[in-house]
Amino acid sequence: MARLPRLSIPGYPHHVIQRGNNRQPVFLSEPDRQVFLDLLRDSAAGEGVVVHAYVLMDNHFHLLLTPSVDGALSRCMQALGRSYVRHVNRSHGRSGTLWEGRYRAALLQPEAYLLPCMAYLDLNPVRHGLVLQPQEWPWSSHAHYAGLRVDRWLTPHPLVWQLGNTPFDRESRYRAMVAQGPTAEQQAALTRSALAGWALGTPEFLAQLQQSTQRRLTRGRPGRPPRTG
Repeated sequence: MARLPRLSIPGYPHHVIQRGNNRQPVFLSEPDRQVFLDLLRDSAAGEGVVVHAYVLMDNHFHLLLTPSVDGALSRCMQALGRSYVRHVNRSHGRSGTLWEGRYRAALLQPEAYLLPCMAYLDLNPVRHGLVLQPQEWPWSSHAHYAGLRVDRWLTPHPLVWQLGNTPFDRESRYRAMVAQGPTAEQQAALTRSALAGWALGTPEFLAQLQQSTQRRLTRGRPGRPPRTG
C-alpha cells in the first residue's frame, strides 16, 4: 500500500516526534542537546516555522510547531535533521544513520489539544522516570512557561496568553495545568495520532479541515469498500 503524504497545513500546530534508529540515543552528550536547540531555532526561523514547545529525551524528541507557509514544516525538519546528524557524526567520530526513518507529525485542533499537548511534552521525562517533577528536566520548554527561565526564541500560542492577564497569572495557571496533566484519553490520542500521522480534533473540526486538503485526515474503516449496485 502506498504511503500517504505527510499532512501539514499552514497556520495549525503540529505535534512532531522523531526517534533514534533502533531506539538508540540521539543525544550523546549535554552539549549535543544545546546544539540541537540552536539548530532548531535557526532552521525554524529560516523556514517560517514557529516553535511553541519542545522536550528532548535520550532517544527521541517531541516538538510543537506551527508552519506559516506550505511545505515549511518539512523543509525545517529536513534541515534540522541533516545539520544535527553532521554535528553528531563529526563530534563523536561516527557515521551512518541516526534517525528511525522520517519524522512523524499530527496536526492538532488548537482549542482541544494544544495545551494538553504542551503538558504531555512537559511530563514526558516524568513518565520515563528521569525526574520526579517536570521543572527538574532542563531540556524542555516547561521552565519557560512556568516562569523559571526565558527562552526568547519560543513563541507562545495565543491560547497560552489566554491563561491569564499577567505573566504571574499565566505561569501559575500553566503550572497547575501541567500538574493536572492530560487525561489518559488525551495522552493516548496524542501519541497515536502523531505516530500514525492523522489529524487530531473533534469530528466537526476534522470535517471542516478536510475541505482544505485532498489528503485523508483520519484512518479509514478496515476492510474493502462496499460494492455499489
